Amino acid sequence: MEQDEAMADDSTTIELSRSELREVTGYAVACARRALAIFERERPGDGRPRAAIEAAQAFVDGAERTNVLRQNAWAAHRAAQESRDAGQAAASDAARAAAHACGAAFLHPLSKATQVKHILGSAAHAARAFELSVADGPAVGAEHLAQSLTLVRPVVVDVLRRYPAAPPGGGRVGELIRQLDASLR
Repeated sequence: MEQDEAMADDSTTIELSRSELREVTGYAVACARRALAIFERERPGDGRPRAAIEAAQAFVDGAERTNVLRQNAWAAHRAAQESRDAGQAAASDAARAAAHACGAAFLHPLSKATQVKHILGSAAHAARAFELSVADGPAVGAEHLAQSLTLVRPVVVDVLRRYPAAPPGGGRVGELIRQLDASLR
């Protein structure tokens, strides 16, 4: 029965307005922007995560949802991979937060738990970047999650509650997403 319910949930369409997508993206931008300094400190001269945040902010401010967002998200994702490969884990998660800011604009109106990552992924990756950038990581990550909660507007919470709870897995970032999700429901 649980499998049948999950299948039914996967096919349910959720109502999402353009203004709601802009609110969700605005939240993701605010979270990613906080971690940008971590990336720029470790990888000066690489403007891809900043460009992704700026592209997402342009959508929030009224620009259309175009391929520019996708291109900037992929560029930030490549910056994250290069950072990871260079042993700069905090910078990698900061870049992933920026990529997720662009991805938030493409939240799908399907009732799938994986879509929660579009809403909360930026905040979780930013928190992980902060955790990895200091000695007392978990405490700093918890502090960042608490600050992320203060950035959430009621519209974002309303949209989040239309989706199933965040899925299992995803390592530490998955844990952070589930913590945020539980705090906002």
